[in-house]
Amino acid sequence: MNTPFEDYARRTKSYSKNADLRSYAGIATFFKSNFGDDWSQIDIALVGLPSEAGLLQRSGTRHGPREMRAQSCNILPHNPLTKVVPFELARIADIGDVPIERVLSLESVTSEIHDFYVKLRTANLIPITAGGDHAITYPILKALGAGRPLGLVKIDAHLDTAQSMAGTTLHHSAPFWNAVKDGVLDPKRTIHIAIRDGGEDFQKFAYETGQTVIDIDKFHEMGMKAVVAEARRVVGDGPTYISFDIDSLDPAYAPGTGIPVVGGLTSYEGMKILHGLRGLDIIGGDVVEVSPPWDHAGITALAGAQMMFEILCLSAEAFARRRMS
Repeated sequence: MNTPFEDYARRTKSYSKNADLRSYAGIATFFKSNFGDDWSQIDIALVGLPSEAGLLQRSGTRHGPREMRAQSCNILPHNPLTKVVPFELARIADIGDVPIERVLSLESVTSEIHDFYVKLRTANLIPITAGGDHAITYPILKALGAGRPLGLVKIDAHLDTAQSMAGTTLHHSAPFWNAVKDGVLDPKRTIHIAIRDGGEDFQKFAYETGQTVIDIDKFHEMGMKAVVAEARRVVGDGPTYISFDIDSLDPAYAPGTGIPVVGGLTSYEGMKILHGLRGLDIIGGDVVEVSPPWDHAGITALAGAQMMFEILCLSAEAFARRRMS
């Protein structure tokens, strides 16, 4: 009798030849997918981005992709709640990490990330990225949103719409200020969910540009169904990116992050928000701010890997719909 891993390996070429192995054996690619260096044979690229050049507080997010890869091997290739098998809907592969040469220069790191994602977009790949600090999202959006401003569903404890700090705007608290200013992110199609940290100076730009903010109190007042409905209304039918900051989860579920903030979402609530986005035109996403040195028993990296898998399922469904249209 075949194991579940062997069944999925038989049903799709996107799943790794190592699929019959347990989580502790074989090469640790994301979700035990194939490692892909031939981009012409890939629809969705799983990408590691081990950078923390834009980090302002406690360090460690550069180790996030490696730990998320390891923990992702604990996740089965099907979604037991939504019944989605992403590997049956698209050709999926782990393409490794973004190559960054000048790791100590924030400006160079931002430029190198942007150039890499321009290549992904040119190759018509859908990127699902494991960060890395939240500063990485700006150059990704700059690459993917060029010529067509994107909508955004962001799940986060912070708005990340601040401006200059320590002499730069390229830090992890400003990616969405930069993206709106560059015209690659549509503020009217942007929603922030689970916000619970940051003063008025951080919030002013978001409100002035018409972004939708659902703080944690409003999240609980509205309830899950209403929050999801509002997210769907805001982004509409246009191309949409998802950014999941692991600090949106309460530190009880995700202690391993740079700026933990109590009173956050449960892991289940984070998953259910993502489940509610099925049917949207998802063109990519990321999970950021997983910091293994501050983690305990790998629970933050596991939560990050699970959220990455949920985004993968959404992206695979969206890809299949576009292919059929």
